[in-house]
Amino acid sequence: MDVSSKHPVLILVMGVSGSGKSTIGSLLADSLALPFVDADDLHPKENVAKMSSGHPLTDEDRFPWLEIVRKAAEQHVLEQDADPNFRGRRGVVVACSALKKKYRDILRGVDKPRSVPEHLDPPHPHDLPAYIAYIKGDRDLLFDRMHNRKNHFMKAQMLDSQLTDLESPEEEPGVVVIRLEDSTEKQVSDARDGLTKLAGSF
Repeated sequence: MDVSSKHPVLILVMGVSGSGKSTIGSLLADSLALPFVDADDLHPKENVAKMSSGHPLTDEDRFPWLEIVRKAAEQHVLEQDADPNFRGRRGVVVACSALKKKYRDILRGVDKPRSVPEHLDPPHPHDLPAYIAYIKGDRDLLFDRMHNRKNHFMKAQMLDSQLTDLESPEEEPGVVVIRLEDSTEKQVSDARDGLTKLAGSF
């Protein structure tokens, strides 16, 4: 069967700040010939200002942002459907912390905690199931990586808050676990192999 005839996929690369989800997500997207969305780039400016001042976001801050991320993923698939020259597997790779199940459910499209204006919620002809590549690692390694990052709004001292909020997705369906301590090459390879087993070939 032609891969273009398979259902589209949203691949969520998730983990706490410092886990390398943006790097892994971008490389995985290249490997799978899919577009890449970094959810951090879609934060409203109010969220960025709040995090830059060292204050964690509330659910009220996150819900509208997560809906924006889901809509951006759906838009990529709509554009693939509209392109007569597109021949690959439809889908998109999204890097997002998605620490709690309720956040992941918004990205999966199964939970909408607030109404979305009709002009921002175009009808979508496809189900867009989400598969997750979860980057898992211990606190000390995560802290070292965050401490060495430059010019990023997430501060290293906020790591413990993220780890407290983290609800592991390991018992949820459609999840591949990626080890933080592995090389970038192995992380991408493991993610691709695991996702292929779950979602089919790309």
